[in-house]
Amino acid sequence: MIGFEELVGGHRVMAILRGLSPSETVELANRAWDAGVSLLEVPIGRPEHVAALTATVAAGAERGQLVGAGTVITREQVRVAAQAGARYTVAPGFDPAVLAASLAAGLPHLPGVGTATEVQRAQSAGCGWVKAFPATALGTAWFQAIQGPFPDLQYVATGGLTVDTVPGFLAAGARVAAVGTGLADPGQYERLVALVKSHSG
Repeated sequence: MIGFEELVGGHRVMAILRGLSPSETVELANRAWDAGVSLLEVPIGRPEHVAALTATVAAGAERGQLVGAGTVITREQVRVAAQAGARYTVAPGFDPAVLAASLAAGLPHLPGVGTATEVQRAQSAGCGWVKAFPATALGTAWFQAIQGPFPDLQYVATGGLTVDTVPGFLAAGARVAAVGTGLADPGQYERLVALVKSHSG
């Protein structure tokens, strides 16, 4: 099973494509890949979102890109994500049962955290990577502070970020920061391309 360290590599920006039709999701996924964003998540919090994940996985296979499933909060959703071809799962919170199910399916799992207690529980469960959510509500100071007691974890900032706010979270200690709307906005897209180039390697 490939781990998050291998999945992420030197990439610092992630794209989350939520609640779009399969065709719209694939279109924005291709824009993300064209911009150099290889980390891509398609949330499947609702059953009707699974088709978008399946279509994006197929599009990614043609370009050698791996796609993850987001908003995976039940063991059934782990099964659905695996069937759709997702290569990893992401959740807004931490649930040991979902973590175990995902790992059993051969999919690394990125649990969501927002407090020191949740970070500690995720670390105790063997997670080396966690998703700080919602990042904009937590603020950049949270990332700076949490690394004091938990310096060995890698943090992915998601929730409300824009192309313009990503650099602040990366500077505060997030290993990866996620954006969504910037892919559809022509003005933000050019800045996204520049952002990815400046934080690659």
